[in-house]
Amino acid sequence: MPALGQMSDYEIRLIRVFQTVVECGGFTAAETTLGISRSAISQHMNDLEGRLGFSLCQRGRGGFSLTEEGKEIYQAGLTLISALETFKSDVNALHHTIRGELNIGITDNLVTLPAMNVTHALAKLSAPEHDVTLNIHMEPSDAVIRSVMDGHLHVGVVPAVNLPTSLDTQHLYDEPSFLYCSVGHPLFDKASDRLTLAELAYHPAISPRYPLPAEARQAHDALNLRASASDREGAAFLILTGRFIGFLPEHVADQWVSAGKMRALNSTSQHYRIPFVLIARRDRRPNRVVDAFLNFIDTPQTPTPGI
Repeated sequence: MPALGQMSDYEIRLIRVFQTVVECGGFTAAETTLGISRSAISQHMNDLEGRLGFSLCQRGRGGFSLTEEGKEIYQAGLTLISALETFKSDVNALHHTIRGELNIGITDNLVTLPAMNVTHALAKLSAPEHDVTLNIHMEPSDAVIRSVMDGHLHVGVVPAVNLPTSLDTQHLYDEPSFLYCSVGHPLFDKASDRLTLAELAYHPAISPRYPLPAEARQAHDALNLRASASDREGAAFLILTGRFIGFLPEHVADQWVSAGKMRALNSTSQHYRIPFVLIARRDRRPNRVVDAFLNFIDTPQTPTPGI
């Protein structure tokens, strides 16, 4: 039976292609991520299967699925790539210049925040005297947490909600949110700070399907929840229909408030704050790139627009 007697750069590339196909759920979905055609992906998979001597996946009209051997090779590939990353980090530590990669995951809809220093830290890490590749992944908070825990991401920026104890956290800022309606809604032209809770509860509201602290969840539960949104952008879409009221972070709603298309309702009582934190694995190996980034986050600076 054929086997991988030696590991060249090409074999490692084949394994990376295979991992991407698995994580994307098929050949077609992996085209954009890999930047190559479906036929090229198929050829790479055929080459890898030929070197290993068995099929890794089923593909065709029945959809994409892994064989038992494919599942084991996927896990072994994760171990291999992790070991390679560890080796690169160890080698990079021998140099005075910071070299390597930073894989950071950030929850969506944070770029408009005016008081966060992630952008500042990334700017320092990507200065000309360093040789650092920055890879930013914009994902829901639960996906960021999973990726930090399994090692796909070095650090993440998420709300401080239901975080595993195996993660180290560093507070970044508190994000204020208010209750909004838009032009065309019956409450838009009323005295927005004199509405009773009963008046608010009469109108259809939006239920979030993303993690929130208890205070925020209670604020939503008092409303007439008739629609749901998987993220803050989805909530904004529904609010802008003029049919629903819903909570949005102040910095997200500001563009529509400034344009006269949204307004806050009972801003003195209908609000909450969500703490956002930087997360990293507590048992992570020393990594000069990650250590430098965390150090830059700690460095005081004047707040500027951006995250």
